[in-house]
Amino acid sequence: MKRSSPPITFRSGHREFVKLNARKYDWRDIYHFVLTLTWPQFAAFVLGVYIIINLFFATLYTIGGRCIAELPPGSFYDAFFFSVETLATVGYGHAYPDTLYGHCVATLEILTGLFGLAVLTGLIFVRFSRPTARIQFSHVAVVAPFNGVPTLMVRLANLRHHSMLEAEFRLLFMRSELTAEGEDIRRFYPLRLQFEHLINFPAALTLRHTIDETSPLFGLTAENLKLTDSRMLASVVCVDPVIEAPVHSQTEYLYEQIAWNRRFAEIYTEDSAGRYTVDYSKFHETVEVAPQ
Repeated sequence: MKRSSPPITFRSGHREFVKLNARKYDWRDIYHFVLTLTWPQFAAFVLGVYIIINLFFATLYTIGGRCIAELPPGSFYDAFFFSVETLATVGYGHAYPDTLYGHCVATLEILTGLFGLAVLTGLIFVRFSRPTARIQFSHVAVVAPFNGVPTLMVRLANLRHHSMLEAEFRLLFMRSELTAEGEDIRRFYPLRLQFEHLINFPAALTLRHTIDETSPLFGLTAENLKLTDSRMLASVVCVDPVIEAPVHSQTEYLYEQIAWNRRFAEIYTEDSAGRYTVDYSKFHETVEVAPQ
């Protein structure tokens, strides 16, 4: 009888998924697994591997008898710290391999240390060099008249102190619907924006989707969104000119995070010199507007 795998849980936005009968680990993906660890987890992982390697070689030295000169036979404590010195290729000189067996084990450990140092250096470099977008989304999306037409709006801010380039923006609306056969499924609708691409993204901007007859949101109310468990994904992909690499960020809005008949507070002011001041303290603030 085939044994089933334990369930695997993970989160995507506000939703949690449970995978059944799926393989959790694949040794071919160990590189990806290590990169997904947090820094404390990564440090614990490296320390654990380091201790296991030294325990393994300390055991080999211990069972080898008098294979290491000046090392008390049977002393696992001394064998462990001799392993630490050998793995790091330090070689303090008070103990050294004295038999062919000892030379072979020490040679194998030195090779392990050299390869391990190369792998660890690469992993740390990748973790440090991995680009981050530092783009902030507003806590809520708002629906309010814009040019006399109901409009869905989401605000974004570039938290870097230089402009992002070639920014691409996307909004995706999703909700539960019943098919003709009575099945409850999730439908996904891309929302057309007034602009989806900007050559230059310096500070903060507002994405707008016009709710007209062609919009999936046309005729819907806050109650409709709640009944269909509606959600919205917002994403941005752009190029950081400092590291010359693409970066991306995304967020999810639940139906209760869509505020109706409200608009974002103004954060831009222009002084007499023509400079624009952006007040980030008001970035998430909204103000009520009269419904039309």
